[in-house]
This record gives sequence, C-alpha cells and structure tokens, in this order.
Amino acid sequence: MTNSKQADYDLVVFGATSFVGQILTRYLVENYGASGKVTWAIAGRSEGKLNALKAELGAQAADLPVLVADAADDSALASMCRQTRVVISTVGPYALYGEPLIKACVDTGTDYCDLTGEVQWIRRMVEGYEAQARKTGARIVHCCGFDSIPSDMGVWFLQQQAEKAFGKTCQDVRMRVKVAKGGLSGGTVASMINVAKEAGADPKLRKELANPFSICPEGHRSKVRQPSLKTAEYDKDFDVWLAPFVMGAINTRVVHRSNALQKARYGQEFTYDEAMMTGKGAKGRLTAYGITAALGAFFTASAIKPTRWVVEKLVPKPGEGPSPEDQENGFYDLRFVGRTTDGKTIITKVTGDRDPGYGSTAKMLGEAGLCLAFDLSDDDQGGFWTPASMLDGKLLERLTSKAGLTFDVLETR
Repeated sequence: MTNSKQADYDLVVFGATSFVGQILTRYLVENYGASGKVTWAIAGRSEGKLNALKAELGAQAADLPVLVADAADDSALASMCRQTRVVISTVGPYALYGEPLIKACVDTGTDYCDLTGEVQWIRRMVEGYEAQARKTGARIVHCCGFDSIPSDMGVWFLQQQAEKAFGKTCQDVRMRVKVAKGGLSGGTVASMINVAKEAGADPKLRKELANPFSICPEGHRSKVRQPSLKTAEYDKDFDVWLAPFVMGAINTRVVHRSNALQKARYGQEFTYDEAMMTGKGAKGRLTAYGITAALGAFFTASAIKPTRWVVEKLVPKPGEGPSPEDQENGFYDLRFVGRTTDGKTIITKVTGDRDPGYGSTAKMLGEAGLCLAFDLSDDDQGGFWTPASMLDGKLLERLTSKAGLTFDVLETR
C-alpha cells in the first residue's frame, strides 16, 4: 500500500539543482523516466536553473514538471507540499535552511526524507514538530544518505541475521570502515563547519553533541558506558589500527534512535561505535594518529572565527564536488562485528558501488523517497523516524536491487 494522500506527484525533489540534487534527478530519470509509473517533479528557487537542469538531462526529461519554491517562502513550500505525497530535500545546511520545509510537510501531512547529518538540528525538529506530525500523519525520515543508511541498515541487517543464527540480537555492535573512496562536496563541508561553529559558541550544544542518546525519545538511555573512539587504537577483531570516523557522531545517534523506536529490539543496554581502519603495523598506527590530528585541527579551526575563514578558503564551496568519473570510480566497504550477551559473534559486510557521499548517497536518497511513496502501509504512523525503524526490509530490498549496495554475512561463531 502507499501513502493514500491524493496529490499530483508521487514525489518532488526539492533543491534539484544542488550538487546531490543533480545526481539524484539524473538517477531518477535514467531509472524511472520522467512520465512513467512514478510521477515526480523538480523544485527549487530558480526557475531558470531548473529549466537548465532539464535541458542537461536530455530529451527523456522534456516532460518533467518544474515547481518554483524558495526555502524561506512558507506559502510556496506549503503549496508545493500539497501537490506531492513525498518531498526529498537536498537543501542544506539544514540547520540554516531546513526548518520551513519540515513545518510545511508536517502541516500538510506530506512524507519527507533528506540527507542531513546535523544532529543538533534533528533534535530541534523532533522537539518542535513530532506531536503535529503524529496528528497529520507526516512521516519524516532524516539521514537517508551515506550518513546514515549504511550504518543504520547495516546494524538492522546484522541483528536480523543474529536472530536467525543465535535466536537473539547482539548487545554490542562495532562498525569499521575498511575502505571508502570518494570526495567531499562543498555542501557537506559547509554543514560540518556550521556544526562546529554552533558548538564553538554554545557549551550546552557541545555537551549535547557528546551524548550518544541525544536524539532518542526521552527516557531511552543505557546504564552501560558507550564506546567512543577519540584517538588511535588497535582493533583485535581485524588486526588493524583504527582512527575516529568523521560520520560516527551522527551515525551512532541514528542507530540508537532506531533501537529506541523499535522498542529496544537491540537491547536496553545496547552499545555501538564506529571507526576507520588505517592498516596494520607501524604504518597503520602512524596513519591513525595523523587522521586523528587532522580531524581535531579541522573542527577546532572551524569553531573559531579568526581561523574559520581560512578553512572556508581551502575546502570546496557549496555546489562543488567530485567529478562524474570520481563518483563512478568510488566505493566503500564497511564491516560490522556483533556480539551477544553469551559471547556469540557475527561479522557482516555492507558495500556500495559509487563514491559514498554523492554517487551512492543520491541512489540511497532516491530509493528512500520511493520507499516512502510506494512501500509503506497507511497504518505506518506519522512522526520522526529513522531509515531502519520506518523503512526496514522494504528499503533493504530496494538498496540491493536498485542502489548498488550489498549486505552479506561473513562469519558466525
């Protein structure tokens, strides 16, 4: 069954001319056409840029509808939302531009997904709009890109397999990035700088960003101390050195929210963390310390006004990102280790066939939107969800059949 809301379109891509938006619209045109079984439109603030994008997409996009709406125009956003069952938003940093669209979707009962990794903004949206979303039936699903679908769905898959193999879920899960090849876009960097800027000015926010349960429903906590890699560390499971993973701060919180929204299916005392593999021996150790130092320098410089402008001059600007060739040649391989309370172990793998931040993210985001439009029951209630807690196995099937991801069990013991 689908969302029963009567509308002109199944989905609208808002921010279609952004870096990720352009990749996403090309993916949708190439895989679903512009006037086939999926009815959809592109939207943004510049009609000229939207029409230019249509021209770039070629003859098969000639019938693609264009909707003009500015992220700060409440009436235009509400009008756009009334015309569609699902909005996919690529307009970030979301903490700067995202709230009016969330309000419009919640007020009109329109389903929504995005690719934000801004945990402080997610918390504000949940606090401000969840009660209304439950009333109107709007299903809001954040973090539908590389952060955090591979992590969130990777843990969901591991737990499914653990239940089959052991009859129980794993209370402790660790994700390790074995390899990830791909570049950063200016939009992602701008979001990271904005988080650092907000945290640098707000001690309360810094404390919140250190809380792994910051976006969980009130009352969902674990008495067990959560692991959190802050510096180089040796990993016995894979015989490699580890460094902190820049996306771990958001991914861990999304995974914990998924656990909470599934009524603590992974366990009330569930623990989870993420890190990057940097290799074996002295070289791996040196690399791990080097990455740790570089990440610390980036966030410290981004948080302080005198040095922030230097960072902004050195990194890609919004609208810039990896070339089509780099997107095509990118890939990632994530490993998950889960352990039950009685010591049983399962190791799984998640891979993607494009660069994680853009080529793969666009496909994941598109399929998440289509999953919202076509795969859910009208009984699935409104509110703020995660990919695993709302889309679960239906999204997993789309990711493996359409979006170039694989989910495999490597070992159980």
